[in-house]
Amino acid sequence: MTTSTQTAKASTVTSPDLRRLVASECASLSGSAVSTVALPTLAVLELHASTTQIAALAFLGQLPNAVVALPAGALSDRYAKRPQMIAADLTAAAGLATIPAAAFAGVLGIGQLYAVAVILGITKIVHDAAAISYLPVLVEPHLLQRANSRLGAASSVADSAGSNAGAALVGAIGAARSVLADVLSYLVSALLVWRIRTPELVAAPPEGRRTLSRDIGEGLRYVAGQPTIRTVIAALSTLSFGLAVMNTYWAYYLLVDLHVSPTEFGVIMGVGGAGSLAGALLAPRIASRFGIGPTIIIGFAVSPLAQIPLLLAGPGLRWQIALAGTLAVQLFWATASGTSQRSLRQILCEPRFQGRMQAASTTVTAGARPLASAAAGALVLFLGVRGTLTVGAVLEIVPVILLLVSPVRALRDMPVPPGRTAVPPAREGAS
Repeated sequence: MTTSTQTAKASTVTSPDLRRLVASECASLSGSAVSTVALPTLAVLELHASTTQIAALAFLGQLPNAVVALPAGALSDRYAKRPQMIAADLTAAAGLATIPAAAFAGVLGIGQLYAVAVILGITKIVHDAAAISYLPVLVEPHLLQRANSRLGAASSVADSAGSNAGAALVGAIGAARSVLADVLSYLVSALLVWRIRTPELVAAPPEGRRTLSRDIGEGLRYVAGQPTIRTVIAALSTLSFGLAVMNTYWAYYLLVDLHVSPTEFGVIMGVGGAGSLAGALLAPRIASRFGIGPTIIIGFAVSPLAQIPLLLAGPGLRWQIALAGTLAVQLFWATASGTSQRSLRQILCEPRFQGRMQAASTTVTAGARPLASAAAGALVLFLGVRGTLTVGAVLEIVPVILLLVSPVRALRDMPVPPGRTAVPPAREGAS
């Protein structure tokens, strides 16, 4: 890394550029939380989408994870990250803006929601590949855990606020027009990223012709050679598959089977967001008390346990309170665990592979979701919605087993980045 870039890194987690990155992520997340309430409501209650159409919408929204992530990661390592983040935000805003426009013209249909879902999926992958690998550019390695904790806490506040705002907006102005809040959030995010000024190290152009596929292959080989990173990503992918099976019909199950209103749906998600906020704020303290490895494993283990009240639930306020409470506990530990495992991967990964490491994680983690959505669409024909949710919950046990039999279980302290004596190359495969 060049001297200018190294000295530009923040020595605290209060630097202006880190604040801008955090604010940018919060802006887009708060808007996306509005859409998380508005779009299912629009599809289910206004467009009267069938269970097959709901599954197709979920499938198309996740499909870019399997197709775009690896190229996006390679591009993130090859070119400056800020322009990629800005372009992704502006494209997402343009795609979302077509929904209220079509609704106003009276031509909105499920096909347009499919197209917008694909656009949002692509832009999210491009943005996240650049943003997550950009954080180590802004702060020193020993600050990554605190920076990720701060980012997670702020994002949880934004997500919770967005969910509640989404519920209020849907009730006040309708689902289609509520999407305009998300359009605005992407524009604000792009502006904040544009204002970041920390210099970024960009890889020098390779000698001779070097294809993107070669860069992708190099990144995959690097990740495969990192035992700890490889294990965490494998656990993430299996958990993601189980959650995606459930998430395909989660909103449908609450809105239709449990007769939860759009406002109550937003409140449940908002309570869950409060749990996520607490988990993000306390993540460094939890990891210090229990150790990095146990914190990660507990976060994974809580997820299948938290599905039990959902599977037993029926209509009524008491069950809604129970679902909100268990969602808060689940997201508390998921965020604490997520902050720890993300910091662990960023610290262990060499700077020149940060984008491709994240892309590999996204490909096998989020890339499993389209398959899960398709599987959920098939399962619901035979098992019904509740039976399909049960299958997803059982699948969430698998990643817990993977972590318990891996070296992650023995991790107590955050390791030192590659090249420093606390992480021998023989153990972490540093090249």
